[in-house]
Amino acid sequence: MKKVYSIILTPVEEGYIVYVPDLNINTQGINIPDAIDMARDAIGLWGICKEDIGETIPEPKTLKPEAKAGDIVTLVDIDFREYRRKEDNRMVRKNLTIPNYLNRLAEKEHINFSAVLQEALKSKLGLD
Repeated sequence: MKKVYSIILTPVEEGYIVYVPDLNINTQGINIPDAIDMARDAIGLWGICKEDIGETIPEPKTLKPEAKAGDIVTLVDIDFREYRRKEDNRMVRKNLTIPNYLNRLAEKEHINFSAVLQEALKSKLGLD
């Protein structure tokens, strides 16, 4: 799910303050490229946290927010699914049950159960 949000970069003594009006969040960067990267990261993290608590990520409302003289208004795209894939890779222990004969055959072949389950889930969810 890819979205585009406007951001406002305000120059300060040591870089830029970044404001995302549609989400009412701030971050900062040491230069323009860093500020844009930080904005994308802040938006991505904010979005997946909202999803994790069962809320929906709001659609962007304005692509031309009001800004003060000297501010820079630009757009940042974010693919929330890709962001989650890259940033939310902590491992979680799962307990599962399989038939004994499959367990014996897989162990005999030195099959990594976790790797097989991950591959199957990615395939089933269309994340390949």
